[in-house]
Amino acid sequence: MFFLDIMSWLTEERLRTLLEQYRSLGPLPGVGLTFMKSFVPPLPTIAIVGLNGAVYGLWLGFLYSWIGLVAGCVTTFLIIRKIGSHRYLRKWAERPKVAKSMTWVRQSGFSYVFLLSLFPVGPFVVINMAAGLAAMRLRSYLIALCAGKAIMVFAVSYIGNDVDRFIRHPGEIVYVLLFIGVSLWGVKAIESRFARLARERESSSKPLQRE
Repeated sequence: MFFLDIMSWLTEERLRTLLEQYRSLGPLPGVGLTFMKSFVPPLPTIAIVGLNGAVYGLWLGFLYSWIGLVAGCVTTFLIIRKIGSHRYLRKWAERPKVAKSMTWVRQSGFSYVFLLSLFPVGPFVVINMAAGLAAMRLRSYLIALCAGKAIMVFAVSYIGNDVDRFIRHPGEIVYVLLFIGVSLWGVKAIESRFARLARERESSSKPLQRE
């Protein structure tokens, strides 16, 4: 109940007020909010990254958001990889969605993490935890994550840095909605592709039955 109250309080306007109020602390508020995204999934990625772009400017907003998101994802990944043998985590890993993610990470870890990191919406916590449980190589994970998040964060920061333009030209909000819609479609398409590849590999690995 307490958690739900906090989430309902963290509206976009209040997040903007917090960033403005504590801007004197330098990058800490901007980095901190995006870092928390990895541990509090309901936090709105698009709103936080966009607000960083509006409050700190395009380049600093991009840098702070990118550092926070990458740091949060890597922290989650390393923690899960360290305690991956715990029975509660193993039980969690048996859930269908998580088990599928782990299968995809084992088979095409770099592509899976990179492609899904390109989008501002998606099951990021599940992806990070699945990568940790699947013991994905840290170097591959870092390269895929950093590259994907850089592209996504820059796109959202660019939009957030010039919100007034969208107020002056409401028709351009269509591009924002299109960006979100394409992101949602992309996540589903990528997951479907990896699911199909997994099925094909499973079927090809089965021994041929004699007639």
